[in-house]
Amino acid sequence: MINYNPKSWLTLIFSIHKSDTLRMLWKEIIYMIILTLFIAFIEIHFFPESIFLEKLVSVYQLIGFVISLLLVFRTNTAYDRWWEGRRKWGELVNDTRNFSVKINAIFHQQSEKEFFVRMTANFAFAMKEHLRNGAILEELELTEAEITYLSRENHIPLAIVSLMFNRLTELKRSGLLSDGELLILDKNLNGFMDACGACERIKNTPIPFSYSLFLKKFIFIYVVTMPLAFVTIFGYFSAFIATFVFYVLVSMEVLAEEIENPFGYDDNDLPTDQLAENIKKAVHGLLK
Repeated sequence: MINYNPKSWLTLIFSIHKSDTLRMLWKEIIYMIILTLFIAFIEIHFFPESIFLEKLVSVYQLIGFVISLLLVFRTNTAYDRWWEGRRKWGELVNDTRNFSVKINAIFHQQSEKEFFVRMTANFAFAMKEHLRNGAILEELELTEAEITYLSRENHIPLAIVSLMFNRLTELKRSGLLSDGELLILDKNLNGFMDACGACERIKNTPIPFSYSLFLKKFIFIYVVTMPLAFVTIFGYFSAFIATFVFYVLVSMEVLAEEIENPFGYDDNDLPTDQLAENIKKAVHGLLK
């Protein structure tokens, strides 16, 4: 995630970051200029006085309004997914802190505190990679037995929660944990998997294919045929106007595609690496 100063207008206007859509779409923009110039050439030389084409301006104004409504819905939906992902990670931060505070207060054995604090941090790191390409055991703090167990599991975050709950159950059977204390800790453990499950739902449920396909085709046809309506007014400059409209509309779609899955490595994705590191520092600092 990019950290920036939203009040620095000049810096934002004149800087071209690698996440800027201009850098992403420059090839498509060149193709669109060539294509729209060709269409403008055809109209100027073969249909110079077409009355029908002169009346298309009002039609394109109406269609542009419809596209703007579709893009507003598209971007709002994508941002809702991004924000829900951030909210779930915020809930995970709170649950890990509350869980660690309770572990530190309930248990007096240092070995038990170390186990739960270590596994709490492991869960955060495993979850962030689980939402990408799969958990990386090498970045977790594990014993040899735990590595052997987790290497056989497909869902590493769930397996880590299972290890913690099994340890809590053993402590209850040995009399080191009461029923009430188990219920208190179980609430936070459930919060771990609730956050993970919600993020999995965001990742695994993209925008319906038909909707995305229709919007892309709609934008393409609208922009490519736009010179037909404006050539009589602007001549060959209508191709550049159509290309600029293409850049604006497609940029909104590209940004929506980027933020609708906020758990990857894109510049506008959530800072899950930093959040996992913050969780690790918080719970280890509490143990000390």
